Amino acid sequence: MAKAVGKIVINSESCKGCELCVVACPQKTITMDSHINMKGYNPAIQTGEGCVGCATCGLICPDGAITVYKEAK
Repeated sequence: MAKAVGKIVINSESCKGCELCVVACPQKTITMDSHINMKGYNPAIQTGEGCVGCATCGLICPDGAITVYKEAK
C-alpha cells in the first residue's frame, strides 16, 4: 500500500493567526510564523515533514486560507 504524502499551501495574507489549524493538525506540522502579514497577524506556516494530507487544517480554517494537496508516494 502506498503511503500518502501531503502538502499544504497557506495564503499568508488571508490568515488571521487564529491557530485553529495548529491545534487541529494531528501530525503537528503547522506552527505560527514570526513575520507579520499586511493585516497585522502572524500567519500559520507548514514546518517540517510528516503531513499526510488529511485536510483537517483546511476544513477548520475559518478564512479558507489553506489548500491541501495529497499524492500517493
